[in-house]
Amino acid sequence: MKNDVIALTRALVAQDTINPPGNEASLAKLVGKLLAENGFKVEYVPFGPDRLHVIAERGLDGKQLPIVFTGHFDTVPLGNQKWTMDPFAGEIKEGKIYGRGTTDMKGAVAAMTIAAIEVFEEGVPSGGIRLVLTAGEELGCQGAMDLVKTYTGLGQARGIIVGEPTGNIPAIGHKGALYLNLEATGITAHSSMPQLGDNAIYKVAKAIVRMEQFDFGQQEDPLLGYSTINVGKVSGGLNINSVPDRAGFTIDARITSNLHNNDVLEQIKKELGNDIDVEVLVNLPAVANDPEAAFICGVYDACGTSDSERKAPKTMPYLTDGSVLQKAYGGIPTVIIGPGEPQMAHKIDEYCDVSKLEQAVDIYKKIICNT
Repeated sequence: MKNDVIALTRALVAQDTINPPGNEASLAKLVGKLLAENGFKVEYVPFGPDRLHVIAERGLDGKQLPIVFTGHFDTVPLGNQKWTMDPFAGEIKEGKIYGRGTTDMKGAVAAMTIAAIEVFEEGVPSGGIRLVLTAGEELGCQGAMDLVKTYTGLGQARGIIVGEPTGNIPAIGHKGALYLNLEATGITAHSSMPQLGDNAIYKVAKAIVRMEQFDFGQQEDPLLGYSTINVGKVSGGLNINSVPDRAGFTIDARITSNLHNNDVLEQIKKELGNDIDVEVLVNLPAVANDPEAAFICGVYDACGTSDSERKAPKTMPYLTDGSVLQKAYGGIPTVIIGPGEPQMAHKIDEYCDVSKLEQAVDIYKKIICNT
């Protein structure tokens, strides 16, 4: 397994880390043990019962800051449809390895681990490597947020590589996220006498219309485009013949780097007024970079990115731990690049191309040596 990214991916996929509940500890120890056996200083950071983060370092020399590689151990549930492949077997068929997490993102964790081990067999890279491998990403990066709040050993770095699925094409940004749970209260009464009650659904309905018309007042972000808002869930009422005294809805706002999430939050609260209570579920900033930054250009060189691709940088639609870690590391360059295919994330019969896994090991090694 030491130098076999496919065998390691299969071993990781065999561990059930569906979140909730996660149960990432055994997988974390498997990866940590392999790294420790190959000269890495490994620390396990607790994140709830049977849940661990892994921090692994090697070659830090004080002359240059290390590169941080980050990935997460947890996966989403299998879904309601029946899989045609065993989701925990890592079966290989027609050049694809199947299983929950192959794309998102145990395959990338395996590739990072193998690349980190192999690069030291070929020399000592300047600055060294730090792996920050997290539990609890899938429900809104709670694991990384807890790690940043409670762990004091993150140190400094010159750049971050996030191994989320991009098909090994470097992406240099994604929008931030503001997830909100909103609720209105009223007074119940018999529906034949609604004047005696206070209908919470009417308050929510009016609020939803205001959110449909919500104006961010923004200019287009040159990297990330425009911010968006979506009402994704509505609930309320108990039965047909009662005035509802409680109703609610959710908002998913994706916010570009030219706006501050907290400013948008205050704007939403002002727009909705006192009838709506607002609970913040997730509040994470965008990941954005200067395309001309030296680290970004080094990653492009390692990937063989063409001039035309550099002029129209790739960004991703999803959220990553990069939102947490880029801020924690003082805004350093952060690139999302992993062997998985974005369209296979969270899907039935999830797979990753074997060739992309092997390619990712080579790309990660080039990034370590050439940025």
